[in-house]
Amino acid sequence: MKALLLIGLAPLVLATPAAAQSHQDMPGMAMPEKPTPAVKPKAGQKAATRAAPRSTVRRSPSAARAEPQTRQDMPGMAMPAPAQSPEASRGEAPPAIPPVPAMPGMDMSGPPQDSHAGHAMADMPDMPGDTPKSGTDLPPGNAPAPPIQRNRAADIFFGKQAMDEAQARLLGEHGGMTYHQLLFNLAEYQVRDGHDGYRWDGAFWIGGDINRLTLKSEGEGTFREGVESAEIQALYSRAVGPYFNLQAGVRHDVQPSPTRTYATIGFEGLAPYMFEVGGALFLSDKGDLLGRLEGYYDQRITQRIILQPRVELNLSAQDVPETRTGSGLSTAELGLRLRYEVTRQFAPYVGLSWDRKLGDTARYARLDGHDVAATSFVGGVRFWF
Repeated sequence: MKALLLIGLAPLVLATPAAAQSHQDMPGMAMPEKPTPAVKPKAGQKAATRAAPRSTVRRSPSAARAEPQTRQDMPGMAMPAPAQSPEASRGEAPPAIPPVPAMPGMDMSGPPQDSHAGHAMADMPDMPGDTPKSGTDLPPGNAPAPPIQRNRAADIFFGKQAMDEAQARLLGEHGGMTYHQLLFNLAEYQVRDGHDGYRWDGAFWIGGDINRLTLKSEGEGTFREGVESAEIQALYSRAVGPYFNLQAGVRHDVQPSPTRTYATIGFEGLAPYMFEVGGALFLSDKGDLLGRLEGYYDQRITQRIILQPRVELNLSAQDVPETRTGSGLSTAELGLRLRYEVTRQFAPYVGLSWDRKLGDTARYARLDGHDVAATSFVGGVRFWF
């Protein structure tokens, strides 16, 4: 009886080790399933498609390398479950996260925007409190000046009357104040051949940005012979543009004798390429009409050394024998002066000056025994304050 029992149990004992060595039963080993054989469809029926298991899909080696593997997909890797909060372990609901408060001026309800959107300054709205553009910030044109801002917050604390007085004083001292300048462009000693002389050319003006009173004087003379010519002008000057002034007034000639007084109209200003230019017409109390054109240019060589070419032309509409002036182009002066600016207001200079009488004016000079042309070595100072 015992022998028959042992014979019956022998197949079971021998089958147990073989089953223990099966790869499906080894811990940590996941073996692919065997592909299910496709069922051949019967006649008249459509073939049923069945999705192949993931383990049976064949991929190229490059695709397998390109696809990243997570730790959950790697064979033999068991990832721990995420840790639970104490509330979840006790079966309680986790505490609610308080909402983020909205910042002032920010709309959080809309869809997310591009991080670069709105960076263009032209698309940004005006910030509250921005002042309108004025002065040189405005585009070029003839638009009227912007109105003065009257909504002053200081009126609340100091009163409107006190702030009106303070604003009037501010406007009088910044942009609307009275200016003045005295400029002598020429104040020089002229070395000539046996007839040393002197010359001056200066102007003084006082006023505001638009309206000014201008006084001008120029003349020349020879040592031991006195003043040959001298004049003074009193002009009303009005700005007719950013760079030019229109002038009108009177001119009086102290020399030569007999003296003359002229009604004057002219202009002066800064031409393109930084040329200082001026011109005027003079109508005398005797009906004589004269004209003048002048200009100079400051060529800056260094910050302190400036080369100044200068030209002045005088014209007459008729012969004036009393003043020894002929018709047409009467006199011309060409000069070249090199100055050194000790300061902007004070600059000594040296140079050359060539003067010439032309036409009938030269004829009058020959009759009087005077030279028609003269070349002078000059030395002087240019100053203003």
